[in-house]
Amino acid sequence: MTKKMRFVASIAAALALQAGGSGAQSPEEWFRNGRAAVEKAKQEKPVLGHARNVILFLGDGMGVSTVTAARILEGQQHGMLGEENQLSFEKFPYVALSKTYSANQQTSDSAPTMSAIVTGIKTNDGLISVNERVARGDFRAVAANVMKTILERAEDRGMATGVVTTTRITHATPAACYAHSPDRDWESDSDQPDAANEAGFPDIARQLIEFAHGDGLEVALGGGRAKFLPRAVHDPEYPDKTGERHDGRDLTKEWLTRYPKSAYVWNKAQLDAVDIKQVRHLLGLFQPSHMQYEHDRAKDAAGEPSLTEMTGKALDILSQHQKGYFLMVEGGRIDHAHHAGNAFRALTDTIEFARAVKLAVERTDPHDTLIIVTADHSHTFTIAGYPRRGNPILGKVVEPGHPTKEYAQDALGQPYTTLGYVNGPGYAGQSVTQPQGAKKFPHHGPGFKGITEGRPDLTGVDTTAPDYMQESTMPMESETHGGEDVAIYARGPQAHLVRGVLEQNVIFHVMAEALSMPPLPGPLPPGEREF
Repeated sequence: MTKKMRFVASIAAALALQAGGSGAQSPEEWFRNGRAAVEKAKQEKPVLGHARNVILFLGDGMGVSTVTAARILEGQQHGMLGEENQLSFEKFPYVALSKTYSANQQTSDSAPTMSAIVTGIKTNDGLISVNERVARGDFRAVAANVMKTILERAEDRGMATGVVTTTRITHATPAACYAHSPDRDWESDSDQPDAANEAGFPDIARQLIEFAHGDGLEVALGGGRAKFLPRAVHDPEYPDKTGERHDGRDLTKEWLTRYPKSAYVWNKAQLDAVDIKQVRHLLGLFQPSHMQYEHDRAKDAAGEPSLTEMTGKALDILSQHQKGYFLMVEGGRIDHAHHAGNAFRALTDTIEFARAVKLAVERTDPHDTLIIVTADHSHTFTIAGYPRRGNPILGKVVEPGHPTKEYAQDALGQPYTTLGYVNGPGYAGQSVTQPQGAKKFPHHGPGFKGITEGRPDLTGVDTTAPDYMQESTMPMESETHGGEDVAIYARGPQAHLVRGVLEQNVIFHVMAEALSMPPLPGPLPPGEREF
C-alpha cells in the first residue's frame, strides 16, 4: 500500500467512525484477530505444580458491568475508542463465574461472601468467618463455630501473610481474612454491646493485633486508625478527631511491642521510608476511617499511598520469606462509590485496582505464584442505550449515524446517559449541584403514556464530571448490591481449576489446592480457638 493509499484509508476510517462505524479494524482484521486468539489459546498450558505464593485480589462490588465500563474508560483515557481495551487481569488465561448468594441471602453483602472465599464455607449475612449456626450478634456461639481462613492456615504452616485495602482494615472484606465475629460492625470495642465487652470478646481491631496464628500478620495496610486509638488520643492527621476505643488501649503501640522488627506508619512518606530489610511486621493506617478515593487521593494533606503503592510495599516485605506468602489486596472503595451512585469514582478506583494487579503480575512468576482476581458481589450498575463505538462511557448517548452532540432522546424528549443504576440516591437526576426531585405519574387509565415529567434536562450537564451522580430508577438512600454472578480471573499454578460456573466458596478450595493444603472441613475443633 502506497503512502497516498494509507492516507486515503485513514481518512476513510475517520469518516466511518464519524458515521457510526468502528473505524478501528477492517473486516479482514476482525477475522484474523479472532483466529489469532484461538491459536494463542491453543498454546496455553496449565501450570500443574503447586504454588509457593497466592495473591487474592478482591474488587469489592466489581461486577461485570463495572469491569466493562472501567475497561472502556481506561482505554479512552489513553486515546483509544475504549471498547477494544483490556484491564490487566482480563488478560489472564482462565476465567469463570462465581455465584455470590450467601447461605441466607439471594443478593449478598461483603461479610458472608468474603468469608466464603477465604474459608470455603458459605455463611449468613453480617457474619465474619463463622458458620451459619451463629446468630448475628451471638458472641457466645463464635468459639464453637469458627471457620479457619486460608490466611490463618498459611500462617500456621510458616508462610508470611498480608492484607491490603482502601477501606478500614477492620471492614468486612479484610476482616474476614483474620477475624471471627458474629457481626461485621464490631470493628472496635465502642461498636460492640456491653455484654460482649464485659465477657472479653475481642473486637475486630483487637483480633488483628492479637492474631494468634504463626508469628502474626506481616503486613496490614489500609484505613481505620480510629478503631485502634483510644478516645483520649488525637488523630495525627486531623487534630480535631480522636480515637474511638473505650478500653484506653492504643493498639498501634501494642503492634510495635508485640512484634520485633515492626513498624507503624500513617502517611505515604513514612510508608516510602520503611526499610524492608529491617521491618518484618508493618502496620499502616492512613485515615481515621476509609482511605480516599483514587481521584481524591492527591488532595490528601498528609499524603496517602495508592493501592498500587501499598501492594508494592507488601510484596517487598512478603517476598523475603522463604516459605512463601498469602496476600489479599482489596479495591474496597469501588463498592462505596457505587453505593453513592457515582460511577466516575467507582470506575477510576477499578482502574487503579487493575494497576495494582499489573504490578503484582510484573513482580511475580506465574510458575510459582497463583493470582486470583474476583469480586465479592455486584451492583445495580447498568450500561444501556445504543451509544456508538467510542462514545464517552461517562457521557450521554449518541447513536451511530448522528453527528457529535446530537444526543439520543428518551420518550420525554430528554437526553440520557449510558451508565445508570437500578436504584440509589441519583433518582430524578440528583447530583452534587442538583437536589433530588420527585417523579410524577399520570393516572393509570385509558391513554396512559407513562412518565410525563420528572427527569432533568441533561443537555447542558457535564455527566463526565467526577461529582456527577448517575440517575437511578428508584430512590434509595444508598444504592444496593446486585445478585448476579461475578467473574473470577486466574493465572499461575492450578489456575486451570477456575472454570465454568462456580459456587463462590470454591475459590478457597482452588487456593488451598494450589498451596497443597490438606482439607480441613467444617469448624475448628472445640477449644482450638478460645475467646
